[in-house]
Amino acid sequence: MLAMPDRLARIIPPLEWPFFADDIAAIQRLKRERNAIVLAHNYQTPEIFHGVADIVGDSLALAREAVTVQAEVIVLAGVHFMAETAKLLNPSRTVLIPDAEAGCSLAASITGADVRLLRQRYPGVPVVAYVNTSAEVKAESDICCTSGNAVKVVESLGAPRVIMLPDRYLAQNVAAETQVEIIAWAGQCEVHERFSAADIATLRQSHPGVIVLAHPECPREVVEAADFAGSTAAMVGYVGTHRPARVALVTECSMADNVSVDNPDIEFVRPCNLCPHMKRITLPKIRLALETMSHAVTIPEALAGRARRSVERMISIG
Repeated sequence: MLAMPDRLARIIPPLEWPFFADDIAAIQRLKRERNAIVLAHNYQTPEIFHGVADIVGDSLALAREAVTVQAEVIVLAGVHFMAETAKLLNPSRTVLIPDAEAGCSLAASITGADVRLLRQRYPGVPVVAYVNTSAEVKAESDICCTSGNAVKVVESLGAPRVIMLPDRYLAQNVAAETQVEIIAWAGQCEVHERFSAADIATLRQSHPGVIVLAHPECPREVVEAADFAGSTAAMVGYVGTHRPARVALVTECSMADNVSVDNPDIEFVRPCNLCPHMKRITLPKIRLALETMSHAVTIPEALAGRARRSVERMISIG
């Protein structure tokens, strides 16, 4: 049986390791045979994030890294819109999503037709699409953004007002940081919308001295109650730079597990809301995807070209 790396022993109980070891060994072998690489989002479970992933990060980091990979096959351990983004940036490579039903409440909240209607209602107003959208929606937008660069993207357009979609909370949090008028869509993340300012108050009462880091997909009241708000990459950066003795990451559960592996001296308080879509991705499904080359992401080229433009514009801004 594959031995458990010491670093994983910090987060995976030794009794659980036999349930993961065979799949991890098989995935590593299959990656070599298929000339494949695994990209994993920060919300993936530790056995995926630290056990088989070659590149990890938030949506922006994965989008950037997807452009540089040399592998013939990309397995996206995340949700479907992320796999689509990887395919947009690597049209000649095979991109696999281990579970085709791994969706996103934000991506499901808006369609390309909705964007066209918004353009009719607000003629001439540029449209910024969060990367948590389908390729169809990206194709109808002017530029994409992530939670890490949303303010920069909005201000780069030089317009007095912009349409931001589909996350109303991200839009509210961006509006608080810019003079640009933000017209928001009414979508929300089913993970982050469940956090409240009362949750933050309870955290502070139960864990004196805790530093609270919130994701900007959280409601405005949560962001205002936190000590810092930023993308998952920004949260990782904050922990690494500031080294708080006790910290709470107000985001999806697995994020704290993954960050804690490299920060054993920091106490992570875990307010926990699981993303059911991220959790559809498992080691057995990654293994099966590589064994059977399923499920391959396809995007009609007429649509892909327009969607790719929006993503590439985002990446060029940084």
